Amino acid sequence: MVERRLPRPAELRTLLRPRPFVWDATQRRLAGAASIADLRAIARRRTPRAVFDYTDGAADGELSLRRAREAFARVEFHPSVLHDVADVDTGRTILGRRSAQPFGLAPTGFTRMMHHEGERAVVSVAGQAGIPYGLSTLGTTTIEEVAAAAPDARRWFQLYVWRDRAPAKDLVARAAAAGFDTLILTVDTPVAGSRLRDVRNGLTVPPALSLRTFLDGAMHPHWWFNLLTTEPLVFASLASTDGTVAELINRVFDPTLSMDDLHWLRGAWSGSLVVKGVQSASDASRVVDAGADAVWLSNHGGRQLDRAPVPLEVVPSVVDAVGERAEVFVDTGIMSGADVVAAVAMGATAAMVGRAYLYGLMAGGRRGVVRAVEILAAEVLRTMQLLGVTSVDELRPSHVSFRR
Repeated sequence: MVERRLPRPAELRTLLRPRPFVWDATQRRLAGAASIADLRAIARRRTPRAVFDYTDGAADGELSLRRAREAFARVEFHPSVLHDVADVDTGRTILGRRSAQPFGLAPTGFTRMMHHEGERAVVSVAGQAGIPYGLSTLGTTTIEEVAAAAPDARRWFQLYVWRDRAPAKDLVARAAAAGFDTLILTVDTPVAGSRLRDVRNGLTVPPALSLRTFLDGAMHPHWWFNLLTTEPLVFASLASTDGTVAELINRVFDPTLSMDDLHWLRGAWSGSLVVKGVQSASDASRVVDAGADAVWLSNHGGRQLDRAPVPLEVVPSVVDAVGERAEVFVDTGIMSGADVVAAVAMGATAAMVGRAYLYGLMAGGRRGVVRAVEILAAEVLRTMQLLGVTSVDELRPSHVSFRR
């Protein structure tokens, strides 16, 4: 028989220990986020629908994005036990310089729309974390302002080539003068993808007040207050920004972009050159032959051609084709540090995250980006320890496979 008794007051005091109340609302929100998915849920509550959908959505039926996340979900790890993993090095050499993590923060357009702190916040977090950050041509902060915000950060510049080559040449020169060490030529955007969420939400640049956006804004007054009381929201590198994002891309970007332009850029840029938007081993070989130092496997986060190849699934064939001559980066669908480890184990030099840190930015500004990077870094470390490896360079294809 079990003998029962009443608990003593001292025993109850040990059990009943409420957490101290956190007065800072942002800190309170972020403290409850244990994953990127948690940050995404907070971001959805904190921002107007059109803003969240711009970040969260993809092209047409969004099959490419869904398939990319499903590919990571199909990854199976193969750990080895009885290894000393008390001391683990998560660093990786990326384009000749050491990064504290095997991932970087990818370029994203219109970042100050997600939160008024925008690119300045993101680059400063990247500098603090010791990882690279890419500024987009469609960024909402200038090259020089980003450099000033984080002078010690490793900064890359992502370039779209325009119908008029003069602005592109000017941006390349400005990036070099501002200390950006890597140029990313994006090649998967000859025309804009069909981003149906943006069409249905009536998203324009800058955002326009319609009845729908007014009512949605009433639910997010803090966002509208920040928009209206900070510098105007425009694409910092473009002279004309009116209309939808798709209209802007189709008006400004050059659909005649070809290998000749890559050869020109290689001659004009003395730093590292990355070609982003590669989706096959044959194209990877072509751009490396033309002088690219790295190929970035990407379907633009599923935002361009729906039903495009899943970048993660293309990694092995591309590494076989160019792995001895160039580095290989991969993006799209990355929502955890385990996803990063899986991509590197398959042969990628590094993974590049976009939406993951934007969810953090929308959830809590700079502090939200810090939280996103903290989550990813902790997951990378834990996954490596559970796999039984002590450095990123030890990761091998034998550590992963796809479940069918």
